[in-house]
Amino acid sequence: MQTLTAGQTAPDFTLQDQNGQSVSLADFRGKKVLVYFYPRASTPGCTVQACGLRDSKAELEKLGVVVLGLSPDTPKKLLNFVTKQELNFTLLADEDHSVADAFGVWGPKKFMGRVSDGIHRTSFLIDEQGTIAHVFDKFKTKDHHQVVLDYLNQ
Repeated sequence: MQTLTAGQTAPDFTLQDQNGQSVSLADFRGKKVLVYFYPRASTPGCTVQACGLRDSKAELEKLGVVVLGLSPDTPKKLLNFVTKQELNFTLLADEDHSVADAFGVWGPKKFMGRVSDGIHRTSFLIDEQGTIAHVFDKFKTKDHHQVVLDYLNQ
């Protein structure tokens, strides 16, 4: 697993959102995009992380940042997550984890003594030209939004 780093071009992708609509990274050229990968909708850690971003949306927008959350869930599961948590940003279904593979965040994980392949919780700040400006990979789910805001405000 080779995670992409700052300075590299972000791989373009098109995935279905929670409403079954196609969304491409290229749709956001000219804007900063936070692409955040999370393991599974409606799990405790993923919910805390998503709600932190939800509650920070106005601040992120002031800084010109659009949020896209990616997980291997189906659009139906994503819609349930968005509805239940009143999320105010787009979630994308990376069901075959091809985008996670392209960003280098799919691979072996250890959980409760068992090793299995899955998403490594990582976020990429992509600049207006499609280049990775920063990689966030060391944070607690409850602090993720603040780590991103602190970086953007420095």
